[in-house]
Amino acid sequence: MLQRRDFLATTLAGTLIAALHKTGLAQSSSEPLRILLRSSWQTVNIGDIAHTPGVLALIEKHLPQAEVILWASGDLGPDVGSILTRRFPKLQIVKGSINDDGKGSNEKLQQAIEWSTFLLHGSGPSLVAYKDLKQFHKHVGKPFGVYGITHSSRDSAQNELLSQAKFVFFRETISYAFAKKQGVNSPVMGFSPDGAFACDLRNDEAATAFLTAHDLTPGQFLCCIPRLRYTPYWLIHKNRAEDTQKSARNEEMRAHDHAFLLDAICEVVRNTNHKVLVCPEDQTHMQVGKDNLIDKLPKDVLPRVVWRENYWLTDEALSTYMMSSGLFGLEMHSPIMCIGNGIPAIVGRFEEQTTKGFMWKDIGLGDWLFDFDKPEETAKLNETVLSLVNDPKAAKERTEKARAFVEQRQKETILAINS
Repeated sequence: MLQRRDFLATTLAGTLIAALHKTGLAQSSSEPLRILLRSSWQTVNIGDIAHTPGVLALIEKHLPQAEVILWASGDLGPDVGSILTRRFPKLQIVKGSINDDGKGSNEKLQQAIEWSTFLLHGSGPSLVAYKDLKQFHKHVGKPFGVYGITHSSRDSAQNELLSQAKFVFFRETISYAFAKKQGVNSPVMGFSPDGAFACDLRNDEAATAFLTAHDLTPGQFLCCIPRLRYTPYWLIHKNRAEDTQKSARNEEMRAHDHAFLLDAICEVVRNTNHKVLVCPEDQTHMQVGKDNLIDKLPKDVLPRVVWRENYWLTDEALSTYMMSSGLFGLEMHSPIMCIGNGIPAIVGRFEEQTTKGFMWKDIGLGDWLFDFDKPEETAKLNETVLSLVNDPKAAKERTEKARAFVEQRQKETILAINS
């Protein structure tokens, strides 16, 4: 019987190159490939940071002849910028926007636009840089593609722009199907997992120092990430007013959602030799973890649970995950980075989130995806988390199988830039 992900691989990848040549969009092999990567959406979330190095790593590996300039959003600061340039020493970074006269808002961006032969919109929760792509398409006229996004917009202008792309790849098949229903008809469309799977940033020194300071032994702890139904961005950005409706929903569901994580933590501590590290994916999670997990733990469990009280960046986080036995929680991109680097990861989701969680089904990890609004699924969470410790061989084998599928699919799709 043909499995879901095998079907995806054969039906979506098999016609990729043929479609590009049929439509006359295949790039001449004699033309230099100079990619302007529009990415780096925000830095308050290590997952949003991970999109960019992931796509850069895919280009480096599969299109080694290509040159890349990163067109980043305004809030990319020197801390994250230095992480990227340490990993990619030749990387140039520009910022800004395209004015209505068709020119870049600064000289560096204008030079990058003129230099480029292709604009690539990187992975993200939506067509994040829609306005920039629109201006680029209107005024510059060079080819562009969209790589690994979630799509849920019914906006006709967005969907018309997607249809003008050389290719559009969606990070879950749900988004792909939705786009087709909205009439998006780019010459090449399909499923390609989030670019963050390929993120390989490291800061082993910082990770080792943290583990040593908190008596965590590599290979003998699990990571757990909490979250509220809605990210309280008003706590991060002081100039943003509180969304009272979202805040009320957070308060309504915080005990319900974190009760399942509390139970799983207790099961791990009481039934295995492993500890648990409660850690963040965004800048609000430290307090969320303390209020909803650490402060609620029974006295017999608390001594073997570590709370990460400070925010970290993607390189240290990924190094820490790679020293763990696995991860579970309510965020998506830490699990993505884990699977992409061979570490088992369990995802919890709820109705307020986008469809990004369903990519776990697309890559063959459907039973490691738990809908926290469905009791029949959460009832199986504890035994699944424990299986990461009790049967690590099986967990690793499942992880590697999913990882191999992701890597093959990403190889096939990133090559569309130069096909």
